Amino acid sequence: MSLLSRFLSGDRLALARMITYIEDRAPGYHEALARIFAHRRGAYRVGVTGPPGAGKSSLVNRLALKLANEGHQVGVVAVDPSSPFTGGALLGDRVRMQSLYGLPGVFVRSMATRGSPGGLAAATRDVCVAFEGFGFDLILVETVGVGQVELDVASVCDTVIVVFVPESGDAIQAMKSGLMEIADVFCINKADRPGAERVKAELESILEVKQEIRRSAAKSTASTPHWNPPVLTTVAVDDEGTDGLWEATQSHRRFHDAADPNGVVRRRARADLTLSLAELARLRMEDQILVAAEFEQAVEQIATAQADPYTLARRLFDAWCRSRE
Repeated sequence: MSLLSRFLSGDRLALARMITYIEDRAPGYHEALARIFAHRRGAYRVGVTGPPGAGKSSLVNRLALKLANEGHQVGVVAVDPSSPFTGGALLGDRVRMQSLYGLPGVFVRSMATRGSPGGLAAATRDVCVAFEGFGFDLILVETVGVGQVELDVASVCDTVIVVFVPESGDAIQAMKSGLMEIADVFCINKADRPGAERVKAELESILEVKQEIRRSAAKSTASTPHWNPPVLTTVAVDDEGTDGLWEATQSHRRFHDAADPNGVVRRRARADLTLSLAELARLRMEDQILVAAEFEQAVEQIATAQADPYTLARRLFDAWCRSRE
């Protein structure tokens, strides 16, 4: 039986090997992803990002335990910095996820960034597709510690939780043009430390100003439903506040399901197709391919479940190559 057949039959060892196959970009991985894509079952992806030391791993650990206990099948992608010596993942934070290993409803995969910018590894999105094809209904993606420009998680996940700590007050102003813009839910972790309420108040003040600007702009333009990110506090190591954090995440999910379902689907389809093309064509060719009318047609086909992004990316890439001969 082939690796793909064993993967599709629910063999967890085959899942681990398939992820390695995808991460290594082994020959034929693109075709395998195209076949796996057809077996996806609508998993929901939640990204957890924030500065180093914010307690992201502890939060992911708590959330995964909670969801597994509720009967969910949970895939965890934990992205780590690359070792300067081996190129593999530095697994320092994985000690905080030891309680997840061996649970039947949870599968944890650590990945090295391998020099990829953006807070994620280049294969993170594809590993999420593998999880979806395997049957996981919830996927948690933890980024490396990020700053202003490391924001890829927003294009991979449906809901993004941005985690700060009480000591983040000065950093908030510096990061508001980056992390502040991608957050669907804010979390002040380690809230038993001094300053948590101050940081929460600062965040809520910034968000209130943004909402006021938005309300003023809406007076002269067509109004559309808008999500206002809540700010919550947690102490992940003591499992305090994580129930509320997950409920806020589910509120965001319900908002998009009710207010803008087509927008969410098309945003994901556009991101999948764009990143898959970039893998094949590299950044220099993107400027020429992404403006073609055929690209917009492909986005529509994926968004309406008529095709997968892997097959269409190769088709667009091949057409672009022929046009240059």
